[in-house]
Amino acid sequence: MAKTATPTGARHASAPPTGAEKFLVIPIIILILAQMGATGDSGALSLSATALTQDLGATTSEIQLANMVYPLVGGAFMIAGGLMGTIIGWKKTFRAGILLCAAGEVALALAPSMTVFIWVGRVLVGFGASFMIPSVLGLIPLLYQGRNRMVAFGCIGAASGLSALLPLALGIVMEVAGMHVTFLVLAAYFLVVFLVSFSLPKIEQSGDKLKFDGAGVVLAAAGLFMFLIGISSISSWGLIEPLSGCPFKVFGISPALPVAVVGLLILVALVPVEKRVEQKNGVALLPQSFLRTPQVLAGLVANALMFFFMGAQSILMAPYLQLVSNWSPVAVGTISIVTGVPTFALALGIPKLAPKANPRHVIQFGYVAMAVALAIMAISVTPEGSSPVAVYLGAFMAGVGAGSVSSHASNVVALALPERDASQSGGIQSTMRNVGQAMGVALLGAILLLGITNAVRSGAAADSAISSQVDSQIATLSIDLGSDKVFEEQISGISMTDAEREALVKIEAQARYDSVRVAYAAGAVIVLLGLATTPAIKTISHEKGPKASS
Repeated sequence: MAKTATPTGARHASAPPTGAEKFLVIPIIILILAQMGATGDSGALSLSATALTQDLGATTSEIQLANMVYPLVGGAFMIAGGLMGTIIGWKKTFRAGILLCAAGEVALALAPSMTVFIWVGRVLVGFGASFMIPSVLGLIPLLYQGRNRMVAFGCIGAASGLSALLPLALGIVMEVAGMHVTFLVLAAYFLVVFLVSFSLPKIEQSGDKLKFDGAGVVLAAAGLFMFLIGISSISSWGLIEPLSGCPFKVFGISPALPVAVVGLLILVALVPVEKRVEQKNGVALLPQSFLRTPQVLAGLVANALMFFFMGAQSILMAPYLQLVSNWSPVAVGTISIVTGVPTFALALGIPKLAPKANPRHVIQFGYVAMAVALAIMAISVTPEGSSPVAVYLGAFMAGVGAGSVSSHASNVVALALPERDASQSGGIQSTMRNVGQAMGVALLGAILLLGITNAVRSGAAADSAISSQVDSQIATLSIDLGSDKVFEEQISGISMTDAEREALVKIEAQARYDSVRVAYAAGAVIVLLGLATTPAIKTISHEKGPKASS
């Protein structure tokens, strides 16, 4: 192998002076541990649906919001985290993010209400992730080159598979000691990662004094926040017609779409602003190379769709299994193992064992596998609960798809960019992941909850066994995802006959069944749209001259 060039603006002390570069094992283990912590946090939240309902009185909409706040805050500030790493140093931002995540987990453990749980604990973890995750992706181009870099990115993708161990372990802790202790265990985990981070090799920062792009950060954060909060609020505020939880109206309609549109307009305005900033200062929050390179855009879409898929699982599969099928946290945790094994094997195995595999075809195969997984998960749903065999088969295919996409999604971005931009791209890659996850939770959650509510309302109106008085009261309800018993409790305050109650329970069970399957189908269609976004991809790094793979 030819001698590898030292990264622009940074080098690691451990690199050999000549010959093939040695793969650094300790740094990648530290980065994997950080990535696992972020994934483990999401896993712990998925396992907490029942505990949040029982301990803090959470509704399905509040659980959805708790799932949303992390990618909401992270998505709004991760591009800024990528820029901060470029300016002040990746190790500093990495450690700051880890400490913020640890503080957030403590807040989650001690939260006395869902308000504190969401707006203190989840916000702190989101801020921590906005520094930590871009640093994970930003350090790799500075520590690894050539094939080692491809393997390193594969290792980070494989970390999602290794993270499957955490939900199972956390599920056991949750059953034995409860939700609060579980989040304290995660806080301790992040503190351990913080301590071992001091073993990272020295990285020399560029001597250039780079200016912080304050205007870009404000515009990006405001635009992303408004877009994500608008999308995420559709299920609780309403798509067009305002729901009971709607805080205000815009020209008589729900504010969800108007807020999202304003956010998009701000992001559109960000593009010319960033072009001028980059021309003036030489560095910007959003370098033009991110927007002008089709391969970079394809990699960003791959990151977004992979996490859109994970968001679909977190809002559809885990809550349904716990709230409707009555699966325990440990039982749900075993699903993560079934998903994690193929994720780990393919994310690491493809770069290591098949380095000449066509990235375009690998990513496209991953999209198809994820769509198949969502189709199997839809089939697994029954009116009474779920089919365990189909659940596990869908979980396995989910791992095949996620592992295939993650094996190349980050590396194809780095291959197409100059060294500094490749390192800074960790911020926008992380943002796209969070936007994708938020879209998965928001859009599919809206299809689920609005579908259940509208189907129950129309079913009650069409059923001659249900009186007009009961129908008028049902028309004001927003129905949560839950078992027949939970629905009976929700309508217990409405005066009705036993026959009417029995009819409504049957209507809600069918609405729940139909809406979950429709949401899975919509997710599969969106994932398959990614097939149109994969152009020919270079398989040789930017510094060595482009070579396209058909």
